[in-house]
Amino acid sequence: WLKSDNMHHQWLLLAACFWVIFMFMVASKFITLTFKDPDGYGAKQEPLILTAVTKVEEVHVPAEKHWPEDFQPTGKAFSGNLIRQPLVHMERLELLRNVCRDTALKNLSHTSVSKFVLDRIFVCDKHKILFCQTPKVGNTQWKKVLIVLNGAFSSIEDIPDNIVHDHEKNGLPRLSSFSDSEIKKRLNLYFKFFIVRDPFERLISAFKDKFVHNPRFEPWYRHEIAPGIIRKYRKNRTETKGLQFEDFVRYLGDPNHRWLDVQFGDHIIHWVTYVELCAPCEITYSVIGHHETLEDDAPFILKAAGIDHLVSYPTIPPGITVYNRTKVERYFSGISKRDIRRLYARFEGDFKLFGYREPDFLLN
Repeated sequence: WLKSDNMHHQWLLLAACFWVIFMFMVASKFITLTFKDPDGYGAKQEPLILTAVTKVEEVHVPAEKHWPEDFQPTGKAFSGNLIRQPLVHMERLELLRNVCRDTALKNLSHTSVSKFVLDRIFVCDKHKILFCQTPKVGNTQWKKVLIVLNGAFSSIEDIPDNIVHDHEKNGLPRLSSFSDSEIKKRLNLYFKFFIVRDPFERLISAFKDKFVHNPRFEPWYRHEIAPGIIRKYRKNRTETKGLQFEDFVRYLGDPNHRWLDVQFGDHIIHWVTYVELCAPCEITYSVIGHHETLEDDAPFILKAAGIDHLVSYPTIPPGITVYNRTKVERYFSGISKRDIRRLYARFEGDFKLFGYREPDFLLN
Protein backbone atom coordinates (compact mmCIF):
# COMPACT_ATOMS: atom_id res chain seq x y z
CA TRP A 1 0.00 0.00 0.00
CA LEU A 2 2.89 2.40 0.86
CA LYS A 3 4.61 1.51 -2.40
CA SER A 4 1.43 2.26 -4.35
CA ASP A 5 1.01 5.58 -2.56
CA ASN A 6 4.62 6.60 -3.37
CA MET A 7 4.13 5.79 -7.05
CA HIS A 8 0.95 7.85 -7.05
CA HIS A 9 2.83 10.86 -5.65
CA GLN A 10 5.63 10.41 -8.18
CA TRP A 11 3.14 10.43 -11.03
CA LEU A 12 1.53 13.58 -9.66
CA LEU A 13 4.93 15.26 -9.36
CA LEU A 14 5.88 14.24 -12.91
CA ALA A 15 2.59 15.56 -14.28
CA ALA A 16 3.11 18.85 -12.46
CA CYS A 17 6.58 19.20 -13.98
CA PHE A 18 5.23 18.60 -17.48
CA TRP A 19 2.51 21.19 -16.88
CA VAL A 20 5.06 23.82 -15.76
CA ILE A 21 7.26 23.11 -18.81
CA PHE A 22 4.24 23.31 -21.13
CA MET A 23 3.13 26.66 -19.70
CA PHE A 24 6.68 28.03 -19.95
CA MET A 25 6.84 27.04 -23.65
CA VAL A 26 3.49 28.70 -24.34
CA ALA A 27 4.55 31.88 -22.57
CA SER A 28 7.88 31.96 -24.41
CA LYS A 29 6.16 31.54 -27.77
CA PHE A 30 3.73 34.34 -26.96
CA ILE A 31 6.55 36.71 -26.00
CA THR A 32 8.52 35.85 -29.13
CA LEU A 33 5.56 36.47 -31.42
CA THR A 34 4.73 39.73 -29.69
CA PHE A 35 8.21 41.21 -30.09
CA LYS A 36 8.66 39.96 -33.65
CA ASP A 37 5.46 41.54 -34.94
CA PRO A 38 6.39 44.77 -36.76
CA ASP A 39 2.76 45.84 -36.89
CA GLY A 40 2.71 45.91 -33.10
CA TYR A 41 5.59 48.36 -32.86
CA GLY A 42 4.03 51.46 -31.37
CA ALA A 43 3.54 53.35 -28.15
CA LYS A 44 2.62 50.16 -26.29
CA GLN A 45 5.92 48.58 -27.27
CA GLU A 46 8.12 51.25 -25.67
CA PRO A 47 9.65 48.79 -23.16
CA LEU A 48 11.12 46.95 -26.16
CA ILE A 49 12.88 50.11 -27.37
CA LEU A 50 14.21 50.91 -23.94
CA THR A 51 15.60 47.40 -23.59
CA ALA A 52 17.35 47.66 -26.95
CA VAL A 53 18.93 50.98 -26.04
CA THR A 54 20.77 49.66 -23.01
CA LYS A 55 23.93 49.24 -25.11
CA VAL A 56 24.02 53.02 -25.63
CA GLU A 57 22.51 53.95 -22.31
CA GLU A 58 24.24 57.34 -22.22
CA VAL A 59 22.07 58.51 -25.10
CA HIS A 60 19.83 61.35 -24.05
CA VAL A 61 17.29 62.94 -26.36
CA PRO A 62 16.84 66.56 -25.23
CA ALA A 63 13.33 67.59 -24.32
CA GLU A 64 13.02 69.99 -27.21
CA LYS A 65 13.47 67.26 -29.83
CA HIS A 66 10.35 66.54 -31.83
CA TRP A 67 10.41 62.76 -31.46
CA PRO A 68 7.11 60.98 -32.19
CA GLU A 69 5.42 58.73 -29.65
CA ASP A 70 5.58 55.78 -31.99
CA PHE A 71 7.20 54.74 -35.23
CA GLN A 72 4.33 52.84 -36.79
CA PRO A 73 4.92 52.60 -40.56
CA THR A 74 2.55 54.36 -42.92
CA GLY A 75 2.06 52.80 -46.35
CA LYS A 76 5.03 51.08 -47.97
CA ALA A 77 7.60 53.80 -47.34
CA PHE A 78 9.27 52.02 -44.42
CA SER A 79 11.34 48.91 -44.99
CA GLY A 80 11.74 45.92 -42.71
CA ASN A 81 14.51 47.81 -40.91
CA LEU A 82 11.96 50.06 -39.21
CA ILE A 83 12.25 48.47 -35.78
CA ARG A 84 15.99 49.09 -35.50
CA GLN A 85 15.83 52.63 -36.91
CA PRO A 86 15.50 54.51 -33.59
CA LEU A 87 18.53 52.65 -32.23
CA VAL A 88 20.58 53.37 -35.39
CA HIS A 89 19.93 57.09 -35.14
CA MET A 90 20.63 57.22 -31.42
CA GLU A 91 23.93 55.43 -32.00
CA ARG A 92 24.85 57.99 -34.68
CA LEU A 93 24.18 60.86 -32.28
CA GLU A 94 26.13 59.13 -29.53
CA LEU A 95 29.12 58.62 -31.86
CA LEU A 96 28.92 62.28 -32.83
CA ARG A 97 28.97 63.40 -29.21
CA ASN A 98 31.91 61.13 -28.37
CA VAL A 99 34.01 62.40 -31.29
CA CYS A 100 33.09 65.99 -30.44
CA ARG A 101 34.57 65.38 -26.97
CA ASP A 102 37.83 64.02 -28.44
CA THR A 103 40.32 66.83 -27.85
CA ALA A 104 42.75 65.32 -30.38
CA LEU A 105 40.22 66.04 -33.14
CA LYS A 106 39.01 69.40 -31.86
CA ASN A 107 40.45 71.38 -34.78
CA LEU A 108 38.69 69.03 -37.23
CA SER A 109 35.34 68.71 -35.48
CA HIS A 110 34.58 72.18 -34.11
CA THR A 111 33.72 75.45 -35.83
CA SER A 112 31.92 78.63 -34.90
CA VAL A 113 28.23 79.05 -35.71
CA SER A 114 29.04 81.83 -38.17
CA LYS A 115 26.92 83.48 -40.82
CA PHE A 116 28.37 80.95 -43.27
CA VAL A 117 26.80 78.14 -41.22
CA LEU A 118 23.52 80.00 -40.64
CA ASP A 119 23.28 80.58 -44.41
CA ARG A 120 23.29 76.81 -44.90
CA ILE A 121 20.31 76.19 -42.61
CA PHE A 122 16.81 76.48 -44.11
CA VAL A 123 13.78 77.18 -41.96
CA CYS A 124 10.24 75.82 -41.93
CA ASP A 125 8.52 77.82 -39.18
CA LYS A 126 5.11 76.29 -39.82
CA HIS A 127 6.33 72.85 -38.72
CA LYS A 128 9.33 73.93 -36.60
CA ILE A 129 12.03 72.33 -38.76
CA LEU A 130 15.62 73.32 -39.56
CA PHE A 131 17.48 71.62 -42.41
CA CYS A 132 21.22 72.12 -42.91
CA GLN A 133 22.28 71.94 -46.54
CA THR A 134 25.16 69.57 -47.36
CA PRO A 135 25.51 69.73 -51.18
CA LYS A 136 26.02 66.58 -53.28
CA VAL A 137 23.98 64.48 -50.82
CA GLY A 138 20.49 64.70 -52.34
CA ASN A 139 19.71 68.08 -50.83
CA THR A 140 17.59 69.27 -53.75
CA GLN A 141 14.90 66.76 -52.82
CA TRP A 142 14.86 67.84 -49.17
CA LYS A 143 14.56 71.46 -50.23
CA LYS A 144 11.53 70.49 -52.31
CA VAL A 145 10.00 68.85 -49.24
CA LEU A 146 10.46 72.04 -47.20
CA ILE A 147 9.17 74.25 -50.01
CA VAL A 148 5.92 72.28 -50.00
CA LEU A 149 5.70 72.38 -46.21
CA ASN A 150 6.18 76.15 -46.25
CA GLY A 151 3.22 76.43 -48.62
CA ALA A 152 4.95 77.93 -51.66
CA PHE A 153 3.72 74.98 -53.78
CA SER A 154 1.06 72.36 -53.11
CA SER A 155 3.13 69.36 -54.21
CA ILE A 156 6.72 68.46 -55.06
CA GLU A 157 5.73 67.75 -58.67
CA ASP A 158 4.51 71.35 -59.06
CA ILE A 159 7.91 72.90 -58.23
CA PRO A 160 9.80 74.06 -61.36
CA ASP A 161 13.44 72.97 -61.38
CA ASN A 162 14.65 76.54 -61.77
CA ILE A 163 12.79 77.59 -58.61
CA VAL A 164 14.30 75.08 -56.16
CA HIS A 165 17.59 76.95 -55.76
CA ASP A 166 16.17 80.44 -56.34
CA HIS A 167 16.00 81.65 -52.76
CA GLU A 168 14.02 84.74 -53.68
CA LYS A 169 11.17 82.67 -55.10
CA ASN A 170 11.18 79.28 -53.37
CA GLY A 171 9.81 80.47 -50.03
CA LEU A 172 12.70 78.97 -48.04
CA PRO A 173 14.18 81.46 -45.54
CA ARG A 174 17.69 80.92 -44.23
CA LEU A 175 18.35 80.95 -40.50
CA SER A 176 20.76 83.86 -41.01
CA SER A 177 17.83 86.10 -41.99
CA PHE A 178 16.50 86.16 -38.40
CA SER A 179 17.62 88.21 -35.39
CA ASP A 180 20.03 86.70 -32.86
CA SER A 181 17.25 85.98 -30.36
CA GLU A 182 15.07 84.37 -33.05
CA ILE A 183 18.01 82.26 -34.22
CA LYS A 184 18.66 80.99 -30.69
CA LYS A 185 14.99 80.20 -30.16
CA ARG A 186 14.82 78.13 -33.33
CA LEU A 187 18.08 76.31 -32.63
CA ASN A 188 16.80 75.39 -29.18
CA LEU A 189 13.26 74.36 -30.05
CA TYR A 190 13.09 73.14 -33.65
CA PHE A 191 13.63 69.69 -35.12
CA LYS A 192 17.05 69.82 -36.82
CA PHE A 193 18.59 67.43 -39.33
CA PHE A 194 21.07 67.05 -42.18
CA ILE A 195 22.35 64.30 -44.45
CA VAL A 196 25.90 62.97 -44.96
CA ARG A 197 27.59 60.48 -47.27
CA ASP A 198 31.08 59.01 -47.59
CA PRO A 199 33.29 62.15 -47.71
CA PHE A 200 35.51 61.02 -50.60
CA GLU A 201 32.56 59.86 -52.72
CA ARG A 202 30.93 63.24 -52.13
CA LEU A 203 34.06 65.01 -53.41
CA ILE A 204 33.97 62.88 -56.57
CA SER A 205 30.32 63.81 -57.06
CA ALA A 206 31.13 67.52 -56.64
CA PHE A 207 34.02 67.30 -59.11
CA LYS A 208 31.94 65.51 -61.76
CA ASP A 209 28.96 67.82 -61.39
CA LYS A 210 30.78 71.15 -61.33
CA PHE A 211 33.86 70.56 -63.48
CA VAL A 212 33.02 67.68 -65.84
CA HIS A 213 29.31 67.99 -66.61
CA ASN A 214 29.36 71.71 -65.68
CA PRO A 215 25.75 72.91 -65.98
CA ARG A 216 25.32 75.83 -68.39
CA PHE A 217 23.78 78.00 -65.69
CA GLU A 218 26.96 77.70 -63.56
CA PRO A 219 29.76 78.69 -65.98
CA TRP A 220 31.98 80.11 -63.25
CA TYR A 221 33.12 76.64 -62.11
CA ARG A 222 34.78 75.92 -65.43
CA HIS A 223 35.79 79.43 -66.45
CA GLU A 224 36.85 80.97 -63.13
CA ILE A 225 37.36 78.39 -60.38
CA ALA A 226 39.01 75.65 -62.45
CA PRO A 227 41.69 77.99 -63.92
CA GLY A 228 42.46 79.30 -60.43
CA ILE A 229 43.07 75.76 -59.12
CA ILE A 230 45.11 74.78 -62.19
CA ARG A 231 47.42 77.81 -61.92
CA LYS A 232 48.19 77.01 -58.30
CA TYR A 233 48.25 73.21 -58.17
CA ARG A 234 48.99 71.67 -61.57
CA LYS A 235 52.48 70.20 -61.61
CA ASN A 236 52.84 70.03 -65.39
CA ARG A 237 52.12 73.59 -66.50
CA THR A 238 52.42 72.65 -70.21
CA GLU A 239 49.20 70.61 -70.06
CA THR A 240 46.21 72.43 -71.51
CA LYS A 241 43.39 70.05 -70.56
CA GLY A 242 40.70 71.12 -68.13
CA LEU A 243 40.73 70.61 -64.38
CA GLN A 244 41.70 67.06 -63.44
CA PHE A 245 40.71 65.23 -60.27
CA GLU A 246 44.38 65.22 -59.23
CA ASP A 247 44.44 69.03 -59.34
CA PHE A 248 41.23 69.15 -57.32
CA VAL A 249 42.60 66.80 -54.63
CA ARG A 250 45.83 68.75 -54.35
CA TYR A 251 43.87 71.97 -53.81
CA LEU A 252 41.56 70.47 -51.19
CA GLY A 253 44.41 68.85 -49.28
CA ASP A 254 46.55 71.98 -49.15
CA PRO A 255 46.64 73.33 -45.57
CA ASN A 256 46.69 76.81 -47.15
CA HIS A 257 43.60 76.24 -49.30
CA ARG A 258 41.68 79.07 -47.62
CA TRP A 259 43.26 81.85 -49.65
CA LEU A 260 41.59 80.36 -52.74
CA ASP A 261 38.36 79.60 -50.86
CA VAL A 262 37.95 83.29 -50.10
CA GLN A 263 38.20 84.08 -53.82
CA PHE A 264 35.69 81.37 -54.71
CA GLY A 265 33.11 82.58 -52.18
CA ASP A 266 30.04 80.46 -51.38
CA HIS A 267 30.74 78.18 -54.35
CA ILE A 268 33.00 76.16 -52.05
CA ILE A 269 29.93 74.73 -50.25
CA HIS A 270 30.00 71.81 -52.70
CA TRP A 271 33.28 70.49 -51.29
CA VAL A 272 33.95 71.93 -47.83
CA THR A 273 33.58 69.65 -44.82
CA TYR A 274 30.30 68.84 -43.06
CA VAL A 275 31.84 70.44 -39.98
CA GLU A 276 32.26 73.76 -41.79
CA LEU A 277 28.77 73.56 -43.28
CA CYS A 278 26.63 72.53 -40.30
CA ALA A 279 28.70 72.87 -37.08
CA PRO A 280 27.54 69.47 -35.75
CA CYS A 281 29.50 69.79 -32.50
CA GLU A 282 28.00 73.20 -31.73
CA ILE A 283 24.39 72.60 -32.83
CA THR A 284 22.43 69.75 -31.27
CA TYR A 285 20.83 67.99 -34.23
CA SER A 286 17.82 65.72 -33.83
CA VAL A 287 18.69 63.29 -36.65
CA ILE A 288 21.63 62.73 -38.98
CA GLY A 289 20.67 60.84 -42.11
CA HIS A 290 23.09 58.89 -44.28
CA HIS A 291 22.90 58.94 -48.06
CA GLU A 292 23.81 55.24 -48.13
CA THR A 293 20.67 54.35 -46.11
CA LEU A 294 18.39 57.10 -47.41
CA GLU A 295 15.63 54.65 -48.35
CA ASP A 296 15.19 54.02 -44.61
CA ASP A 297 16.35 57.38 -43.27
CA ALA A 298 14.07 59.61 -45.35
CA PRO A 299 10.76 58.15 -44.08
CA PHE A 300 12.19 57.98 -40.57
CA ILE A 301 13.07 61.69 -40.65
CA LEU A 302 9.61 62.61 -41.94
CA LYS A 303 8.04 60.54 -39.16
CA ALA A 304 10.35 61.90 -36.47
CA ALA A 305 9.57 65.47 -37.57
CA GLY A 306 5.85 64.72 -37.49
CA ILE A 307 5.26 65.55 -41.17
CA ASP A 308 4.99 62.11 -42.80
CA HIS A 309 1.23 62.57 -43.25
CA LEU A 310 1.79 65.85 -45.13
CA VAL A 311 4.54 65.09 -47.63
CA SER A 312 6.63 62.19 -48.96
CA TYR A 313 10.26 62.14 -49.96
CA PRO A 314 10.55 61.84 -53.78
CA THR A 315 11.11 58.37 -55.19
CA ILE A 316 14.76 57.30 -54.99
CA PRO A 317 16.06 55.66 -58.21
CA PRO A 318 17.31 52.09 -57.56
CA GLY A 319 20.97 51.85 -56.59
CA ILE A 320 21.64 55.57 -56.61
CA THR A 321 22.49 55.74 -52.89
CA VAL A 322 24.74 52.66 -52.79
CA TYR A 323 28.39 53.38 -51.96
CA ASN A 324 30.44 52.73 -55.11
CA ARG A 325 33.78 51.52 -53.84
CA THR A 326 35.06 50.67 -57.33
CA LYS A 327 34.39 54.21 -58.56
CA VAL A 328 36.15 55.76 -55.55
CA GLU A 329 39.21 53.54 -55.96
CA ARG A 330 39.35 54.29 -59.70
CA TYR A 331 39.31 58.05 -59.14
CA PHE A 332 42.06 57.86 -56.53
CA SER A 333 44.19 55.28 -58.35
CA GLY A 334 46.29 57.93 -60.09
CA ILE A 335 46.69 60.18 -57.04
CA SER A 336 49.88 60.10 -54.99
CA LYS A 337 49.65 58.69 -51.46
CA ARG A 338 50.99 61.99 -50.15
CA ASP A 339 48.14 63.96 -51.71
CA ILE A 340 45.53 61.42 -50.55
CA ARG A 341 46.86 61.53 -46.99
CA ARG A 342 46.73 65.33 -46.97
CA LEU A 343 43.16 65.19 -48.26
CA TYR A 344 42.17 62.68 -45.60
CA ALA A 345 43.83 64.81 -42.93
CA ARG A 346 41.48 67.65 -43.83
CA PHE A 347 38.33 65.47 -43.94
CA GLU A 348 39.24 63.18 -41.03
CA GLY A 349 36.72 64.93 -38.81
CA ASP A 350 33.91 64.06 -41.24
CA PHE A 351 35.04 60.44 -41.43
CA LYS A 352 35.19 60.06 -37.64
CA LEU A 353 32.10 62.09 -36.66
CA PHE A 354 29.78 60.12 -38.91
CA GLY A 355 31.28 56.64 -38.72
CA TYR A 356 32.88 56.31 -42.16
CA ARG A 357 35.86 53.99 -42.54
CA GLU A 358 39.26 55.25 -43.56
CA PRO A 359 39.67 54.21 -47.24
CA ASP A 360 41.47 50.90 -47.77
CA PHE A 361 43.81 52.43 -50.37
CA LEU A 362 45.21 54.64 -47.59
CA LEU A 363 46.12 51.60 -45.51
CA ASN A 364 47.96 49.67 -48.22
